[in-house]
Amino acid sequence: MSELVSKSAAQLKETLLQLRREQMNLRFQKSAGQLANVNRWREVRKTVARLKTALAQQTRKESK
Repeated sequence: MSELVSKSAAQLKETLLQLRREQMNLRFQKSAGQLANVNRWREVRKTVARLKTALAQQTRKESK
């Protein structure tokens, strides 16, 4: 989490976009029955949540 706080908002948004794309691909693989690493789905979902939290914290800091 500490490495996320040190990144800029633009970097966080770019990483979030990449993870959303990966999440979409994993969802397609899951529906087709081709998902090899089931744990990756969970990791991506949790990382997306962490990124959103870091973005919200930065937004709150800037507004103060």
